[in-house]
Amino acid sequence: MVRANGAVSLRELARVVQTSEVTVRRDVRALEAEGLLDRRHGGAVLPGGFTRESGYPQKSHLATAEKTAIADVAAGLVQEGEAIVVGAGTTTQELARRLARVPGLTVVTNSLLVAQALAHANRVEVVMTGGTLRGSNYALVGSGAEQSLHGLRVSRAFLSGAGLTAERGLSTSNMLSASVDRALVQAAAEVVVLADHTKLGTDTMFQTVPTDLITRLVTDDPPPHDDRAAMELQALADQGVQITVAGGGPGAAGADTPRPARHQRRDVPLPGQRGARPPGPQLRSAPLPPDTAERQARVADLRRR
Repeated sequence: MVRANGAVSLRELARVVQTSEVTVRRDVRALEAEGLLDRRHGGAVLPGGFTRESGYPQKSHLATAEKTAIADVAAGLVQEGEAIVVGAGTTTQELARRLARVPGLTVVTNSLLVAQALAHANRVEVVMTGGTLRGSNYALVGSGAEQSLHGLRVSRAFLSGAGLTAERGLSTSNMLSASVDRALVQAAAEVVVLADHTKLGTDTMFQTVPTDLITRLVTDDPPPHDDRAAMELQALADQGVQITVAGGGPGAAGADTPRPARHQRRDVPLPGQRGARPPGPQLRSAPLPPDTAERQARVADLRRR
């Protein structure tokens, strides 16, 4: 299956061989030890360090629940009357399905899947790039697509990819797709990357968006055992990327961070805790002078009389 598709998910493997994902994970680990494949978060790919891009039928079945949650959160970032660009991918396709409800929206895209999702949205204007159709992901690529984006300016670009690392940023396995994605980035004031946790820490051949150009990452909460994805999120946050986590867990749905770097944490004692100082000036009680005490006593005696 990996040789035929380039990549496969543990969930799909478990379904095909009719066993648990725990068993499949153990077997994949053994196959990796023999050099037959490389493990990736939630699946396996061909060996060789850089992943080969899967076609649309394979990618549409990978991390579907995570993509849905990410799309729900990303759609909340889009305002009425805004102009945006949306790149190709199955996650951006999910986003487009939700954008159909945003009135006055203008969407520029090179993706047939995104355009199809918005085809019947009467209140959304869809602008497609030119270019040559790339059948594996239903995207328009090449010089025609890039030239049609020259002089364009929009508020945000929503992009996906095959891998995301703090060191290189967003990347993809196809040179033509990477070139168009770079043109989409140049047209936008902000760049929002949509990537589920299976792509965190994965590096592919062609860089599309360097880390310093990524404004925000919308992702899902990595599983507890996925230390690599958690470390990658922390590294991205350390470089100034705003992290928005979709789904349950520590980063609640739509929880907008950015996650603070560990070295930036500062513990401040709260009032009532040891070491806390109450607000305002510090008052100190002291005994009254003897003559003052006598005067107050005489005044109190006169009042009683």
